[in-house]
Amino acid sequence: MTTTNRIPSWKKLSLFAVTWPIFVDSVLRMLLGTVDVFMLSRISDTATGAVGVANEIIFFCILMFGFVGIGTSVVVSQYIGAGREQEASRISALAITMNLTFGIVVSIVLVGFGEPLMRLMNLSPEQIGIASRYLKIIGGFIWIEALSYAISSILRSHGHTKSVMFVTLGVNVIHMAGNYMLIFGSFGFPEWGVTGAAISTVVSRLLGVVVLMVILYRRIPSPIRSKDYVTWNGSYLKQILSVGLPAAGEHLSWQSQYLMVVSFVNMIGVTALNTHVYVMNVTNYYMALALAIGAGTEIIVGQMVGAGDMNAAYRRLMTSVKISFVLTLAFVGVASVFRHELIGMFTKDANIIAVGASIFLLSVVLEPGRTFNIVIINSLRAAGDARFPVLMGVLSMWGVSVPLAYALGVHYGIGLIGVWIAFAVDEWLRGIIMLLRWRSRAWEKKALVKPVTSLESVMEARV
Repeated sequence: MTTTNRIPSWKKLSLFAVTWPIFVDSVLRMLLGTVDVFMLSRISDTATGAVGVANEIIFFCILMFGFVGIGTSVVVSQYIGAGREQEASRISALAITMNLTFGIVVSIVLVGFGEPLMRLMNLSPEQIGIASRYLKIIGGFIWIEALSYAISSILRSHGHTKSVMFVTLGVNVIHMAGNYMLIFGSFGFPEWGVTGAAISTVVSRLLGVVVLMVILYRRIPSPIRSKDYVTWNGSYLKQILSVGLPAAGEHLSWQSQYLMVVSFVNMIGVTALNTHVYVMNVTNYYMALALAIGAGTEIIVGQMVGAGDMNAAYRRLMTSVKISFVLTLAFVGVASVFRHELIGMFTKDANIIAVGASIFLLSVVLEPGRTFNIVIINSLRAAGDARFPVLMGVLSMWGVSVPLAYALGVHYGIGLIGVWIAFAVDEWLRGIIMLLRWRSRAWEKKALVKPVTSLESVMEARV
């Protein structure tokens, strides 16, 4: 008795329906950091630069939490595509436990070594004090973000991208209100400045993760059992890590080379650092659309691969690349027209505005190349081909981006613009390599699960 009447789960999903909530969610998540930078810029550029560097450490940690989230998203998507929902729930429980444990360990490290980490970034003594205080508060509760990342990945894999988006919207509203009250001492609250921004971030994220947990139990078709959180299944763990560890390696390589390059920026000067922080808080939004299309395509491609439809997966990715490339180019082109106004939202310093505006123009070249990386790498992982991207990433980031950034930015004195030229060269090189990999179709042999084709195999999968 076959299950041919079952409608493949991926046929119920459209790219637009999955992607637009992820896009809004990505923008809202970026706002959490930007709001801190924007509001603290009203205090001083020194505080803004310090918090900006501390946020790079925090972002680095969040990327590390993503290794379980990414692995979970891919594995759960493939199991859903294969019609094995109960196993998908067991894997979800394992992922939540793993990320929570990892998050607690990272929190302990950041609280204990926050100040030494800031000293490694070549900050001024005044900035070290500000950044350390901010980092210890956010870092002490970074496990909240680890838990949130895991739950969000699970909900998205089931197609519930809107639910995640609305939670993030609520977190942002609470965060902005908390910042206004605690940074500036409004409505009778204490004026805590940087400390207030950190406390506001922690409280808003904690409320958000509570709501996500409630939604998780109400929306997924096969509920997670309590014992699933403490059941250690080696087979599921291996599947998660087969995708997650290479993803972590790539993220680790990218963020570590980026922190290295930021240290080069610090060598150029405080003005260069402040400019870089302001520009990054705008250009991060350029990536939001590509990130959303990449994540949405990953969910659909993962379910297609789980169902065994490789041709549909191939076509889906190629169409998504074209859409994201055109939209990103249009987005960045429009933003470049208003480059002076964008950087002017953060500062009135004429030098910062001039250099920042030049980098915005350079982004017209850089961002389309980055789009290739984001969208294609997500789909390579969704198909189970996770090792190739990290290998090419390490070679390009450390063999091209880091030495070229130092040579152009520091050695030849081109400054911050030279650093961003190095970013552009690296992104385009890796983007082209990833496109060639997808077109080779080598990923077709790396699926993690087999589709269920009979009632007997369905029953066996659920034992």
